[in-house]
Amino acid sequence: MAQVIIRQIKSTIDKPKDQKLTIQALGLGKINKSVTVEFTPQIAGMVKKVNHLVEVNNI
Repeated sequence: MAQVIIRQIKSTIDKPKDQKLTIQALGLGKINKSVTVEFTPQIAGMVKKVNHLVEVNNI
């Protein structure tokens, strides 16, 4: 699997609880925080749910 860098670019203030929990599950929580993860189907689904809050780059 390919690795990707996921960076949070927007705040979760005034967002639904499921989006806040998805951001937390990805290991994010603050603007400009980034994590490196394997791009599995589970991660792809989480990114799709919060794609307006994060930025994804391939390594």
